[in-house]
This record gives sequence, structure tokens and C-alpha cells, in this order.
Amino acid sequence: MKQDEKYYSIKEAMLFSQRMAQLSKALWKSIEKDWQQWIKPFDLNINEHHILWIAYHLQGASISEIAKFGVMHVSTAFNFSKKLEERELLQFSKKENDKRNTYIELTPKGEAILLELMENYDPSKNAIFNGALPLHNLYGKFPDIMEMMCIIRNIYGEDFMDIFERSFNNIEEEFIEIDGRLYKRVDDNDPVKEVANK
Repeated sequence: MKQDEKYYSIKEAMLFSQRMAQLSKALWKSIEKDWQQWIKPFDLNINEHHILWIAYHLQGASISEIAKFGVMHVSTAFNFSKKLEERELLQFSKKENDKRNTYIELTPKGEAILLELMENYDPSKNAIFNGALPLHNLYGKFPDIMEMMCIIRNIYGEDFMDIFERSFNNIEEEFIEIDGRLYKRVDDNDPVKEVANK
């Protein structure tokens, strides 16, 4: 196949692009509203919450990694990270073997807020969840969104998707649901275990 050979029409390409644009905008508007309502009681904005989320799952990330995986400009990642540092939710550091990059990691206070947010997640207040619920009821599972993930992989690369998957695998492995709330698993003496045993 020649590199310049096309198997699609311009009309087909334009219709696909515009469908994606319109659907993504509508989806994002709802996601943004849901996300803001979820984090509002913790005095966070979406960028700040996203930075905390990424820092938690990467267990220490450079500002450039935060920007890349948070899909934000480096200056945005840095400025919001500084605000989180002022609130003692993040701490900045340099690595002994890498003095050029600035790294951030959650403080115990930052981790506590992130975990409390997860414990307080209420699916009934989430329009995207409720929009997908009929599909779950019909097929017994939520949409996999594999085609969307493939598109994102082709745009942002394999390492972006690796981090994306790692964050969700961490939740699967590190958290337990008790009475409709998520709690982080810890050792045998943890109060979460006591709650689970009641």
C-alpha cells in the first residue's frame, strides 16, 4: 500500500472528526460538572485533583510527567502544584541522580484528602455513570470504550495509556468496597478491616 493512498473520503473524514468533536464536547461538559461537584467540598479544582490523582498513582512524578498525563501545559501543572504545596498537599523535591527535573509527591495530608474523596464518591450524583447505567443493566457491564482508548493511544502514545491503566489497576488492587464506600486496603490491624468484619 502506498503511503499517500487513502481508503476514506474527505466527507467521511470530516463527518467522523465533527462527530467526535460534538460528542466529546457534550461528554466533557457533563464530566466537568460531575467532577467539580465531587471535589468542591474539598476546595479543589479539576486540575488540582488531577495532579493529586497522578502524583498518587505515579508515587512521585516530575512536573513534565504531571503535564503529560494530566493533558495540561507544563506551566499549568507547575502553578497548580505550587498551590497544592502551599496547602501542604504536595511536596517538591529533586532527585539525587536528576537535578534538572522537579518532582512532586503527596504529603500525608494530600493522600488523606484524595482517599477521603474516593470514600465520598456517590455514583448517583454522576451523570456519566447514570447515562451508562442502562447499558450496564442491558449487557451486565459498563462500556469498555476500547475504540476510544485506541484513538487516545494513537494520539498520546503507549506510555500515556500505561499510566492510564496503572491508575485504574491500582484502584482495583488497593481499594475495597465496604457498605457502598471505597477504602484503601492496609495491614491486618487497619480499621478498614474492622469495618469490613462488622
